[in-house]
Amino acid sequence: MQVELRGITKCFGALRANDNISFTVPPSTIEGILGENGAGKSTLMKILSGFYSPDSGDILLDGEKVKIDTPADAIRQGIGMLHQDPLDFPPLKVIDDFILGEKGGLLPNRKRASKEFKELSARFDFSIDPESYVDTLTVGERQQLEILRLLWLGARVLILDEPTTGISLPQKEKLFATLKKLAAEGMTILFVSHKLEDVEALCSRATVLRQGKLIGTMELPFATKALVEMMFGKEMPQESKTQLKMGMNVLNAKHIDLDGVRIQIKGVDLQVHAGEVIGLAGMEGSGQTLFLSACAGLSQPVGGSFCLDEEEKDMTGQTYHEFRKKGVAYLPAARLEQALIPGLSLTEHFILSEGMRGFFIDRKKAEDLAKSRIALYNIKGRPDSTVESLSGGNQQRALLALMRDPLKLILVEHPTRGLDVESTIYIWGKLKERCANGTAIVFISSDLDEILKYSDRVLVFFAGRVTPPLNASSLNVERLGRLIGGKDWDMLETEAAHA
Repeated sequence: MQVELRGITKCFGALRANDNISFTVPPSTIEGILGENGAGKSTLMKILSGFYSPDSGDILLDGEKVKIDTPADAIRQGIGMLHQDPLDFPPLKVIDDFILGEKGGLLPNRKRASKEFKELSARFDFSIDPESYVDTLTVGERQQLEILRLLWLGARVLILDEPTTGISLPQKEKLFATLKKLAAEGMTILFVSHKLEDVEALCSRATVLRQGKLIGTMELPFATKALVEMMFGKEMPQESKTQLKMGMNVLNAKHIDLDGVRIQIKGVDLQVHAGEVIGLAGMEGSGQTLFLSACAGLSQPVGGSFCLDEEEKDMTGQTYHEFRKKGVAYLPAARLEQALIPGLSLTEHFILSEGMRGFFIDRKKAEDLAKSRIALYNIKGRPDSTVESLSGGNQQRALLALMRDPLKLILVEHPTRGLDVESTIYIWGKLKERCANGTAIVFISSDLDEILKYSDRVLVFFAGRVTPPLNASSLNVERLGRLIGGKDWDMLETEAAHA
């Protein structure tokens, strides 16, 4: 199906998210939609998929003008969208989630649906049990489920918004193989991303947006430098890794045992030094999130102890509130669900984070604080902007701006998930400033390049097993990938025996 957008414009108050955008995507094409955070990519795709209505402009499918007011209208026209966070229902069984949106009566034919689900799964070599629960699936499997559901509902145009965020390399390879197969069968794929390497590996064309405007379209072979300049309006500087001198112990994890819902971890030992960056690598669900949350008092170990500072202050069994008072901050991956409060403005967030005292809130002081932090952290928003109106990159900047000083330890899940190159460099620049002042950082990332680029030492998690801390300088992407996949662990034992 050919997709054509003509003069699409969408405003949110004074913000012009899409400004007179026009382009055409031929059938059997995988089109990359590139742009920095806040460029208008997701807004444009939400217009095409019926989540937003444009202020002006037209959508044409195979040359015919169509009106799409709702996601139901979109799927009836053959357009389905896979969002960055899949729109599924974790409490449901896979098969019940799969049949949502099916036309028909009140009682769907689960037996027929289950048969067709298994046939579709086999067609793409997916291995998802229709009787399992959605909340037991990895992010990659939830993406697979949503793709199958959209195909079953009749999608001929598939939109994917940042689909490689938070999935492992094998899952990404499986996703790309699926998309190439669908394109070969005549489907039109719109692949929204800020990752040049993903677009170059998958797409035959790339359309670039910047600050709500269409900058241009490029076909294979892509010129990476030109794409970067189209995305950001300038060349991006090359980062150099700086080695900071590490100081005293800020966290000592001794023989930590943890029991999670799906996994157990035994005997983790880790000393974290002031100014140090520790990367936690592993496939999703391998235990790294469980360990990181335990380091903050958000989950409790069943064995071992956590001590803070050189004085070895025992914090085992203490709450996150007590860890915070000792200078520990936790930044979760789910920004809007666990870290920020939708509906509240940036000013209101700073009021809460600073704990302003007194019976009455000094609104002027709070707004001045918000303005200064917005400027300091280069947040694209106003003091009265609600946090959900910000792009992902600006939400992450807001989280950094909300952290108090001084901090001894920052624990952060996926610090740059869903962020463009410029935002990634900025976020890590701010984190490294903290390191220079003696703050230690322990972070989780599914991006192996990020793990190797920013870590001093790395812990790899696999099926409840944890490596001893490994020097990042001794690793490369290939070796790290093998360890994450459960290979070469016997070599670690051999190396330890000869150390």
